[in-house]
Amino acid sequence: MTIERIQPGPRMSQAVVHNGMVFLAGQVAQGKPGASVAEQTRDILERIDALLAAAGTDKTKLLTANIWLAEIKTFDEMNSVWDKWVAPGAAPARATVEAKLAAPHYTVEIAVTAAR
Repeated sequence: MTIERIQPGPRMSQAVVHNGMVFLAGQVAQGKPGASVAEQTRDILERIDALLAAAGTDKTKLLTANIWLAEIKTFDEMNSVWDKWVAPGAAPARATVEAKLAAPHYTVEIAVTAAR
């Protein structure tokens, strides 16, 4: 059984590959504090693209996405970026919920699973 860990750290790996599946940790924006939900979403999706590429796959092979918003009222703002990013005809199964995130400056967190 082979398990590949991408960007492993002491607490978590940013991605884990096993049995043809790629599991990404929840991704948050690394940009400037105070960025809008749209800006944070764009930053997160760029991070997801890079991690998927490092794992040998891309967004056309997404299976699931879980999205957490600090405020559900920003759902449309996040979707305005998501809808331009997601590959046509390859939208994953998805859930979006409101949740208190790890730090107050995070407004969006996204975790995805993809086939390799």
